[in-house]
Amino acid sequence: MNSCLEAEHSPIFVNGPIIVGAGPSGLSVAACLSNRGVPSVILERTDCLASLWQKRTYDRLKLHLPKHFCELPLMKFPKNFPRYPSKQQFISYIESYAARFNIEPVFNQTVEKAEFDVVSGLWKVKTQDGVYTSKWLVVATGENAEPVVPDIPGLKNFTGPIVHTSAYKCGSEYANRKVLVVGCGNSGMEVCLDLCRYNALPHMVVRNPVHVLPRDFFGLSSFGIAMTLLKWFPLKLVDNLLMLLANSYLGNTDRLGLRRPKTGPIELKNVTGKTPVLDVGAISLIQSGQIRVTQAVKELTKKGAKFVDGQEMGFESIILATGYKSNVPDWLKVLKSYTNRYSS
Repeated sequence: MNSCLEAEHSPIFVNGPIIVGAGPSGLSVAACLSNRGVPSVILERTDCLASLWQKRTYDRLKLHLPKHFCELPLMKFPKNFPRYPSKQQFISYIESYAARFNIEPVFNQTVEKAEFDVVSGLWKVKTQDGVYTSKWLVVATGENAEPVVPDIPGLKNFTGPIVHTSAYKCGSEYANRKVLVVGCGNSGMEVCLDLCRYNALPHMVVRNPVHVLPRDFFGLSSFGIAMTLLKWFPLKLVDNLLMLLANSYLGNTDRLGLRRPKTGPIELKNVTGKTPVLDVGAISLIQSGQIRVTQAVKELTKKGAKFVDGQEMGFESIILATGYKSNVPDWLKVLKSYTNRYSS
């Protein structure tokens, strides 16, 4: 297709790939290219590295997987870091990584449009400050670029505070409050845990079946066990073993209102992208009643919520643990069949 990018900016030619996004993926690509003597330019819409970690995560966040599964190419985590590094430790690692490979992104550059010009054979990437051109484009913005806010009936009627987990930092703001947490993924579970630390009473909305696995089985990580078993056994057998271990370790979660999908956790992740919850203590608090499980919300009211099972309860605050989505289809102008993969 011919480029229709605005011509008021003088093009900036990049003698190497243009990388969109200064998160772990973008930095990894830049470092590997640099290691082979290939220059690149990273365009980052915010003013910092790994902005999702720095600006949109809660204070208690830690890596859900052991650090050796999460380290970036060419540089290991410091030996003194714990098995599951904290948010601040991960950020310090990212900053050290960028410094080691002399990676200096161009910050505050929001990509408005990127398209391939077949005449020149170049990608043209427009930001608010200019047009960057290159033979290569690397999209490294991840799947978690924009918060997803569901269209819940009555959302505008609720008079208390409503926040997405991207804006949630600590449970201290909700001390002794009755809080509705919409979503039961890893973020929803951890936010409920955090709320309990401050004597809040979280009610967690569970709309769909969900796989919950212990983060560790007897000192071994669930993810590590799964990856090892997959080298030797079929996926369905590994899924069955994981569910058997999970049931023996956590008990029957169906009784807690957490129905398991019929499809196994790894197969479900491969097919739908839905990640299993790795439990770090929420299940025991659900069992003790400190975290209450509710069914789907039918409607929000001024002071609370009505649920599909007919119950109605009052709440002082609502936290939306409803995930994120990619923003790539908004600015990457290529064949629709290609961009569809980013919209799910």
